[in-house]
Amino acid sequence: MKKIEKKDLQQLKENYERKPVQKALSRVLMKNDLANLFDKQEQKPVTQFRFSNEIKTLPVANQKASGRCWIYAGLNVIREVIANQYGIKDFELSQNYTAFYDKLEKINYFIEAIDDFLDADQDDRTLQHLLKTGIQDGGQWDMFVSLIEKYGIVPKDAMVETTSSGGTRFMNQIINVKLRQYAAGARHLFDAGKQAEIPALKEKTLDELYTFLSTNFGTPPTAFDLEFIGNDGYQMIKNLTPQQFYLDYAHNMLKDYVSIIHAPTKDKPYMRTYTVAYLGNVVGGKSIKYLNLEIKELKALVLKQLLDKEVVWFGSDVARYGDRVQGIWDDQSFDYDAMLGMSLYLSKENQLDYSQGSMNHAMVLTAVNLDEGKPNRWKIENSWGDANGNKGYYLASDTWFDQYVYQAVINKKYLSEAQRQAWETEPIVLKPWDPMGSLAK
Repeated sequence: MKKIEKKDLQQLKENYERKPVQKALSRVLMKNDLANLFDKQEQKPVTQFRFSNEIKTLPVANQKASGRCWIYAGLNVIREVIANQYGIKDFELSQNYTAFYDKLEKINYFIEAIDDFLDADQDDRTLQHLLKTGIQDGGQWDMFVSLIEKYGIVPKDAMVETTSSGGTRFMNQIINVKLRQYAAGARHLFDAGKQAEIPALKEKTLDELYTFLSTNFGTPPTAFDLEFIGNDGYQMIKNLTPQQFYLDYAHNMLKDYVSIIHAPTKDKPYMRTYTVAYLGNVVGGKSIKYLNLEIKELKALVLKQLLDKEVVWFGSDVARYGDRVQGIWDDQSFDYDAMLGMSLYLSKENQLDYSQGSMNHAMVLTAVNLDEGKPNRWKIENSWGDANGNKGYYLASDTWFDQYVYQAVINKKYLSEAQRQAWETEPIVLKPWDPMGSLAK
């Protein structure tokens, strides 16, 4: 390895002195934040909130200081179906209800997964991945489906938000301490030949954490009364169960959807399905499954569903080329290369392979603007409240979509015959730390 010598420092300094743009930039940075210096004014006309094909949707929700975007996006898809049937203008499903059971199921999933590592080496990579990851707020589409199909849905006023449900960081820390305590206890019992005591430790841990969740989130209802004002005026339906509400009012709709991804890496051939080891929440629930497609095929399916007046759940990397206040994601709106005097470009393949990018946020596509039949911008229902963007709705350029959208959920009826056949193949199992195992938060 070559160390930096004094002569190297001198050469680097001389090189810098020959870069007047960077010297001028250093003056600007005396009183300005670096992140605010790259906007391209000439791009503003092409990032306007006007769309040729738009689905009218309800006002945005707010996940607050929690990583529940995937739950919000999923429930937003379902609520549109319910609201459209009955002409409801203001309606949310309880994200707290779904998040409660997600936490409980993830706790149980972790506890059961440790059974596979009772005699593993302490530095076993998968064991260490599970211990370091613990449980999080984030999730995936198939995890959402597992929760809804098992527990159903309730309207927001049947299980309202609490301070803890809207701000989960400290609560998650406590849960993960408890889970690591369980892992240590179970492995110690196994080493001591006391395997018969592990089930009791499981039961005790699950009971304590159920109590903790109930204290923070409240206790989920087993029945509720549904009240709403729709096309026929005020209505009230008494004594619905969450499962009945989902089956009767959302028509068990989630069974018809599949998750497609765009992962252009050499280890993931297109037209193949994939799953991820030790990624899930509900033991015995729906397994994670993706069909990998080229971006043009993924986009064509998204367009089919949108143009058929149905919103689309999707996952992307929102940490790149975004203006949160304006509500715009557009890689053409920021000129990093000219300002910094160096290129920051990585292909989508290299972003995935070299830990620069992955799916980290789920939202809902509600509109697209077509120019001569081709999309140039997309409208997004976010879950960050209505203070930013266009009353909480955001915009993504089509070039940003190509580079930073990784996943979409599509009704199976839009798949081609070849895609349907590919979907039915046995999925290839990816490592737990694969970028396609990232969680939307």
